[in-house]
Amino acid sequence: MHGIGNDYIYVNGFNEQIENPTEFAIRWSDRHKGIGSDGLVLILPSENSDFRMQMLNADGSEAEMCGNASRCIGKFVFDKGLTTKTNLTLETLAGIKKLKLFLNDKKVVESVTVDMDEPILESKLIPTTIEKSQVINEPVFFNAAIQYNITCVSMGNPHAVIFTKDIDKLDLPKIGSLIENAPIFPRKTNVEFIEVISKDRIKMRVWERGSGETMACGTGACASVVAGVLNGLCARKTTVELLGGELIIEWNKADNRVYLTGTATTVFEGEI
Repeated sequence: MHGIGNDYIYVNGFNEQIENPTEFAIRWSDRHKGIGSDGLVLILPSENSDFRMQMLNADGSEAEMCGNASRCIGKFVFDKGLTTKTNLTLETLAGIKKLKLFLNDKKVVESVTVDMDEPILESKLIPTTIEKSQVINEPVFFNAAIQYNITCVSMGNPHAVIFTKDIDKLDLPKIGSLIENAPIFPRKTNVEFIEVISKDRIKMRVWERGSGETMACGTGACASVVAGVLNGLCARKTTVELLGGELIIEWNKADNRVYLTGTATTVFEGEI
């Protein structure tokens, strides 16, 4: 399944038991020798929510949260008859998320809104070792020749957001890896490069921690709109253009929560 190009392998953990998901995430995610994906997602029972998500990146590392994967889980469990509810709770390592499912005229899930909770802006909780209470438009040297102004946001996982121009021309594998593994990020970081189109539209390329450049990143889109608002560059409700499609992100002023809306798509099913 994919959420605007951010593709994962989904396994029904109610029926299937995977003893070593790290091993299978690495093997199956290989786009030449495996199935090919940005990672592996297990849909599991939960003691305090409707469902629980365990998500592993393509390198086998476990991720706290993924907005695109959350939307796909909503589609999976409804379309497969695991629930009849269109308002769900999903347990993640980043807390319990609320999902609202939108059906087409065939009663199939077409899009999902995820309540992504409040953004985390306190530096030590993101975490970053930069000695400021918040990191907003902070100049940082990543080596002797590369400097960027970064804004750090956590959406349950860490993000470094950079506003710049001509993002299509960036050598993202080189720069993204350098920033992801910078010593100022003790748990590494996701990296978003943002080009502002207008107050309510931005363009984004993302380097995901543990996976490299991906077609989309839901938490990254949320972090980027939060960063855009903090820097006075975009509205609280903004459309984010990614390589795989568009997401609508709203940082609601009344409740301080971030809401992500986008499509979820089943590509194929199979056995391995």
